[in-house]
Amino acid sequence: MEFEKLLLTNNLKSKDHFTSVIEATTKAITSSLNTTLAYRGLSPDELKKELNQIEILPQQGEGFDEVLTTVLKKILPNFLYTSSKGYMAHLHSPAIIESIASELIIASFNQSMDSWDQSPVATEIELLVIDMLTKLYKLGNNSDGVFTSGGSQSNFSGLMCARDWYCNTILNHDVKKKGLPSNYSKFRIYTSHLSHFSVEKSAHILGLGYDSVRKVPTDKKFKLDIISLKLMIEEDLAKGFVPMAVLATIGTTDYGSIDDIRKIREVCDQYSMYLHSDAAYGGALILSEKYRDRIDGIELSDSITIDFHKMFLLPISCSAFLVNDKKLLEPYQLHSDYLNREEDEAEGYTNLVGKSIQTTRRFDALKVWISFQTQGRAGYSAIIDKCISNANTLYNMLDLADVYETIVEPELSSVVFKHKGSDKLNKKIRKALLHEHGLVIGQTSYNNKVYLKCTLLNPTVSNYEMLHLIKKINEIVLNESKAIKK
Repeated sequence: MEFEKLLLTNNLKSKDHFTSVIEATTKAITSSLNTTLAYRGLSPDELKKELNQIEILPQQGEGFDEVLTTVLKKILPNFLYTSSKGYMAHLHSPAIIESIASELIIASFNQSMDSWDQSPVATEIELLVIDMLTKLYKLGNNSDGVFTSGGSQSNFSGLMCARDWYCNTILNHDVKKKGLPSNYSKFRIYTSHLSHFSVEKSAHILGLGYDSVRKVPTDKKFKLDIISLKLMIEEDLAKGFVPMAVLATIGTTDYGSIDDIRKIREVCDQYSMYLHSDAAYGGALILSEKYRDRIDGIELSDSITIDFHKMFLLPISCSAFLVNDKKLLEPYQLHSDYLNREEDEAEGYTNLVGKSIQTTRRFDALKVWISFQTQGRAGYSAIIDKCISNANTLYNMLDLADVYETIVEPELSSVVFKHKGSDKLNKKIRKALLHEHGLVIGQTSYNNKVYLKCTLLNPTVSNYEMLHLIKKINEIVLNESKAIKK
């Protein structure tokens, strides 16, 4: 084996090989982008059949050129093209080109964000980006944060901080040293019935269980209903339960609905509860000139989840967990002589492992650092405003058509609707779009009925693509009707 070409170093052969590999990969990627379809259409069985022919671990390596040829034939054509104008399914965005370049830098230098001596400049960049974000969200001079793998980890972090804060501050019980207090089974967390499933998962991992999560009804705009929240808290108090925290949703997955933070903060203050805001989706509105006021009050949260791989259009994964008081991150602090020595930190070496549940962690802050500078406030405002404008346009198109039923006017970029036909027909529409027309939309349910969903995170989408989608749906419905009559 020629080890000089194995790693990227200052060796000339190494650099030439790196350049060759990256150039060949770039050529393969760009050559595969030869369709406007979001998906080629293969079924799970067809994909399995294609991929099962490939030996993953041969006795002798085949070399990069041969493997890249296989990738070009078998992998690239079958990717979901998130940058396609026909991809409208999930909170899964296309990636800004400059942010893809940042991924190359991140992978090339492979920093680990747990200790300063594993990521010197990367640590300092993350500190600067977190400081900028806490100022952007107006969290105050004593705020802090850390990058995470995504909204689920950020929400878990928020609920862990909530649990420890409540135990330490309200119950005078050090859960970090002593474990859960004797009344832990009575703890209650309140959140909208439309909140992310990571709330229940987090409650389980934290030892509180699914039963600790109380799902609060929503109003006609799918926002957490404040009156119901208060009634549920009062009922639980009367039964001897312990209201601990509220998790507000700043952009529900299906509807993009935004809970009223100011009113929820009042409730939390009244009952001495922690407030975490899951702004994985809607947090991007902070950069919108037109719609920023829709997340007014977010600065009143004790902690916030922000995902950059949604409306900020950065590659997966890239999320941040922000707190209004750096003391809230204390549950993650634990010193080890082999990693984050106290003596080093006293000399100014910041070891970020003390803020995170993760040890090894990627330098995802670079994606934000590069993209924010590249696009600027005005650029991001234009991107976000266009996506929300598209959602409003599609909603109006569907709302005006007699054969479609809409539910709620969008606050963000999600549109939920259904054809007025049967559940079976609506399921057929989604799968036919996916496998026959290269158009990818989502599916959800409302009032035990099947609904379809478009999540518009691609600012290049125009009225033409939205009309094209409706046209294809109408064609599918017509063909299905003809098939039934036969």
